[in-house]
This record gives sequence, C-alpha cells and structure tokens, in this order.
Amino acid sequence: MSESEQLTVEVDGKRLKLSNLSKVLYPATETTKGEVLHYYSQVAGPLLAVLAGRPVTRIRWPHGVADLSFFEKNLPPGAPAWLDRVTLPSSGSRGGGDSVTYPLVDDLAALTYLANLAALEFHVPQWRLADDLPGLPDRLVIDLDPGAPAGLTECARLALLVRDRLHEVGMTRCAPVTSGSKGMQVYAALDGTRTSDEVREWAQQLAQQLTREHPDLVVWKMTKSMRPGKVLLDWSQNTAAKTTIAPYSMRGRERPMVAAPRSWEEIERGAGEAGWLRQLPFDEVLDRLARDGDLFARQLSPDA
Repeated sequence: MSESEQLTVEVDGKRLKLSNLSKVLYPATETTKGEVLHYYSQVAGPLLAVLAGRPVTRIRWPHGVADLSFFEKNLPPGAPAWLDRVTLPSSGSRGGGDSVTYPLVDDLAALTYLANLAALEFHVPQWRLADDLPGLPDRLVIDLDPGAPAGLTECARLALLVRDRLHEVGMTRCAPVTSGSKGMQVYAALDGTRTSDEVREWAQQLAQQLTREHPDLVVWKMTKSMRPGKVLLDWSQNTAAKTTIAPYSMRGRERPMVAAPRSWEEIERGAGEAGWLRQLPFDEVLDRLARDGDLFARQLSPDA
C-alpha cells in the first residue's frame, strides 16, 4: 500500500487510520473510497442528526459495488473502544437470549470509522433509544417502491396523495426523499406518543385505503405478481425491528447516488412532467446542501 492510499487523521479527538483511499468503489464513475469519505465528512451535520441516538445497520461493499456486499448489524470485530454502542435483543430471537451490539453513530469519528470499512449505506429505525431501550417512534416512514414500467413519476403522484392524507390527520410536517435507488420515501414527524405497532397499523390502513381509491396506481401487498406498473406503498418499514435507508446516506448502486431530501415543489413538478424527476448523485447533493441547507430537518421541524 502506498503512502497516498493511507492516512492517519484526528477526528473529534480520536486518531483514525484511513486505508485504500484510491480504491475504486464505483467503477462506472471511478469514484474512490477517498471521495466517499470526503462526501461523508461534508454531509456529516445533517446525516448525524438523522443517525444520532439510533442503532445503525450498514451494508458494506469491501471490494466496490461491482462485487459482493453484506448486511451488518453487529459492531465489527476490532472496533475502537471509544465507539459508542448499544446491545439489544435480536429481532430474530424467540426468547433464546440472542442479542446484537449495534454501533451508535453520533459523531464524525464514528461515521468516518464505518465509512472507511466501505459501509456505503446507513440504515436506521424510526425510533431513538430511551435509557438504552427502543423508544417510541418520532417519525413515520412510507416507502414507495415502483414496479416497472412505473417509476419516479408514479411515485411522485402517490407521494402527493400520501402527503394530503397525512395533512388531513394533522401530520403536516412531511418530507419527501428520493431513495437513490428506484423509489422514494415520505417521512412525517410524530409526537412520540404512539408505539411502533400503532404507527405500523395506521400506515397499513393508509396503504389499504389508497389502494382501494387508486387501484391503477397503488398496491399495498408485497406480492410481486401484483406490482408491475404500480407503486407498492410499503407500510411495514414502521415495524420496530426494521431499518430504512437514512436520508443523506449513499447507496450501493452502479453509480454513487444518495437518499436525497427533496422539496414538495420538486415532487409536484415530477408528478406532472413524466421523466423530469430523477435520483441524485452525491456531488449534486453536496451542492444542494450548500445552497439550501438541511432540507430534511427543516421540513420536519416544529417551525415548518
């Protein structure tokens, strides 16, 4: 390994050794690990606001997105002692005592450490920890997954229907996010008085109702044979044990796309102009962040 491929840095008072900085993680664009680390350093403020206080699962691509990936819950072996963590019962255990030790990504040092392990994707639940236990969810998430030939245009149309229904029940603080993959998410701020089961049940009822009202656009069941040309309204992401791609996280797709917060004006235009709405790459997300600030936090803020 050449000197240009490794670097020892101090982040938040912690010393980190960054390795293989010139390794290409996205061959289609020749995007290197060094560029990925730079992105995460620049987007740390808004991303950490999303990750803080939540157990973080990751998807890693050690040899780049053209190679194999793996989903990781547990803190990796050899993680530094300073990295905060929480141990919770495994969602897959049935009283057998299994547990998972998750990293808590509350600062730039933790984010940098995990990104250096080629963790391109960061996923979180919709609740934060309360006394080292799962708390009540502070967000609702509706995941919109199009079945070809449906795409982002159809997702935008459904996102507007979801927003209107949320507004009808008083959930006026809503934020759309293009997923960086195929579809979108719509988030809504919650007051923290409902359980995950209650939020999931309400989201399922919403999905069923919109399917009845717009059967040519929406489907609420996961059955693949029902999905071509429609958008799956996935209510299940509100399950306490599930994690969803974090806004501002990169995606491990062919190109370095991002789960990018969007304005409702963009969604309205995307619903009316077929093909206008698109997924956003990491460099464009940085440009928008510098210009517009943290759009996700602003839309979910009590002052929104």
